[in-house]
Amino acid sequence: MTEPTVKDPKVKIGGYIALVFAIVFFSGLMKSNEWYGVFDFTTLNGSFGKVAYSVSDTADGVEVATTSLRGKGGSGARDGFIFALTLIPTVMFALGMINVLEHYGALKAARKLLTPLLRPLMGIPGNSGLALIASLQSTDAGAAMTRQLKDEKHLTKRETDVFTMFQFTAGAAIVNFFSSGAVLFTLTNPDGSTAVPSSIGLAVIVMFAFKFVGANLFRLYLNITEGKEGSTKDNDKKMLEETV
Repeated sequence: MTEPTVKDPKVKIGGYIALVFAIVFFSGLMKSNEWYGVFDFTTLNGSFGKVAYSVSDTADGVEVATTSLRGKGGSGARDGFIFALTLIPTVMFALGMINVLEHYGALKAARKLLTPLLRPLMGIPGNSGLALIASLQSTDAGAAMTRQLKDEKHLTKRETDVFTMFQFTAGAAIVNFFSSGAVLFTLTNPDGSTAVPSSIGLAVIVMFAFKFVGANLFRLYLNITEGKEGSTKDNDKKMLEETV
């Protein structure tokens, strides 16, 4: 007697629309202070205000400067606690958005479209694609979404480990690179020639390439130390049985 085959759940047009919205929302493409910034995760997530602290006493009174909500000079467990508080809004907002998008079928659409791409590249299912995109802009959102995928059994332990290595390599690559590293490409020599013998495009390609290299090196390490996991087809079938 043959086992009944488990078919991929049918994805409706609304699921694909929700997936496109999710990609745009978490990718940072709409990051702006203009009206369309409401379609960007980081813009909507916002930031805390500033708090004042005393720098030095002057003849005219106290000179005041500003710093972040964490203040200045913190140390030990208390400073770590304040830092953790700043992460909570990002994590909660990311998980809330994922639950909304999952309701409209975005994860099913991601699984159907991205599994043929992500399975050969990293051995992970397509419904981790949204967490992958989010991790390029926010390490906190990417980590929270990955944890949710694991808790809901969309990812096995090994897939979670490999995917975490992908995120760990050049974390929040888009935000960190373009806000900090890209300025290096504007440097020039005294004669006016470019000081950096490369281009922004090449740097981005190398950065992304080595994210995949890091993930696959970890896959190789796991295969050597723990042995190969069940076939990806069996993994997909098992997860489909649990989600259908």
